Amino acid sequence: MIASRPSRSERARASGMPRTPRSNTLGSTRKAPAVPPSKPQKHLDVFANPNPDRDYVIQFVIPEFTCNCPLTGQPDFAHFTIDMVADRLCIELKSLKLYFWSYRDVGAFHEQVTNTIVDDIVAATKPRFVRIVARWNVRGGIYTNVVAEHRKKGWAPAPAVVLAHESDPGARHRSGQ
Repeated sequence: MIASRPSRSERARASGMPRTPRSNTLGSTRKAPAVPPSKPQKHLDVFANPNPDRDYVIQFVIPEFTCNCPLTGQPDFAHFTIDMVADRLCIELKSLKLYFWSYRDVGAFHEQVTNTIVDDIVAATKPRFVRIVARWNVRGGIYTNVVAEHRKKGWAPAPAVVLAHESDPGARHRSGQ
C-alpha cells in the first residue's frame, strides 16, 4: 500500500508551527474594523510653515486620482503633480490624501476638478504660488492635461540659478569630474 502524503495542516502541526487563522470573507486574515480607520474629507488640514521666510517648493505627486465622468458615470483617472510655494501655512499630507479620496464618487469635468482643487488649496493655505498639472488618462483616444495655477498678488519667484554643469552637458567631463 502507498502511504498518503500528510496534509498541509498535519505537516504544520507536526512541525510545531502555529496555525495561521483562516481568512475572513474579505480574503484577509485580519478582521475588518468596525469603523474604517479613515474616511474621505472635503477639507484640508494645515500646519505652520517651518521656514516662512524662505521660498521653497513643496511638490506633491498623486499618481492615483479618481473621479467620475459627469455625463457617463464612468471612472476618470489622473496623475496630479502639485508644486507649491507656501507662505505661512502648509498642507498636512494625510489630509491631502483624504481630500483627494473624496473625489472618488464625484462626477466632474477634468477642468472643473483641477481648478476646484487649486481654489481649495488657496483657500486653506493662501500660498505664494501653487500650480497643479493634472494628466488625465486617455478617454476616447484623447489624453487631457490641465494646468491651473495661482500666484499671490505681488509675489515673483527668485531668478533661477543655472550652474555650469546644468547649462553645458560637457563641462563636467572637461573639468575632470
